[in-house]
Amino acid sequence: MVNRQINYTNICVNGCVFCAFRRDRADDNGAFILSHDEILARLKAAEQSSLKLDEVHIVGGCHPALPFAWFEELLKLVSANFPGLPIKAFTPVEIAHFAKQEKTSAAEILSRLKNAGLVMLPGGGAEIFNPELRYRLCPQKANAREWLDISAEAHAQGIKSNCTMLFGHLESYGDRVEHLLMLREQQDKSGGFLCFIPLPFLKENSRIELPPERRGPVDGLDRLKTIAVSRLLLDNIPHIKAYWIMLGEKLAQAALWYGADDLDGTIVEEKIGHMAGARSSQGMTISQLEHMIRDAGFVPIRRDAAFGEAPAHA
Repeated sequence: MVNRQINYTNICVNGCVFCAFRRDRADDNGAFILSHDEILARLKAAEQSSLKLDEVHIVGGCHPALPFAWFEELLKLVSANFPGLPIKAFTPVEIAHFAKQEKTSAAEILSRLKNAGLVMLPGGGAEIFNPELRYRLCPQKANAREWLDISAEAHAQGIKSNCTMLFGHLESYGDRVEHLLMLREQQDKSGGFLCFIPLPFLKENSRIELPPERRGPVDGLDRLKTIAVSRLLLDNIPHIKAYWIMLGEKLAQAALWYGADDLDGTIVEEKIGHMAGARSSQGMTISQLEHMIRDAGFVPIRRDAAFGEAPAHA
């Protein structure tokens, strides 16, 4: 797909120990926040290419001072300036943050965002659901139950979403299976997950003290096996993504043989994975993505945000 990722800020209150993207304060080295005008300019530049965007993907840190009205206004501006462009924005963790700021429910936040133009949630922030590990990795972030409940509320309001798992850090295989089973159980209840995205932990710029067996070179086979097990276990979630940004192009191609059926899209500019140590390109063209798929022995199909085939004019 042709998509444009927007990371609006990396200033965040959550303090996750694994996150190389996060900055605590505005004066920290590398901290940034994009204005509405800067975000619109990025989208206008993307739209001026010969290819029409299939979606915009907006995620960022949980900023301590940005009011919720700023985000409502952002979605309204995007909808007004780019009518018909599907907006995928804000993880369940961000929704929980907005609700806390506004002293209201996640249901109310989701309703207001939907009215402003939101059509889908990305799947970030799930990390690993094991409560002891979550306390060690991201104690200030919305917990597993909150993440699942907010996803369920989105589904109840007709907002589809993705789901994720961060793996390859302190977790055991049992923790991975438990995580997948919780996603599968939630999908049986609310049915709104379109795609599962296994996210390999990128250790280059992390603060985590890894166990000795995970300090060496990347175990590509473990990443492929995790995708295969995910495809087999999550039989009620339609799609599995090989996220080329974090897997790298070659491993993402191999992942298509291990159960993945999606490579994401052109992306154009990605900060979270690259600040963590990803060595992949910042973006790809449609022809590059199609070559990757054909070279791996599969047929490329351009899709829309909801995983339907893109219109013929796209």
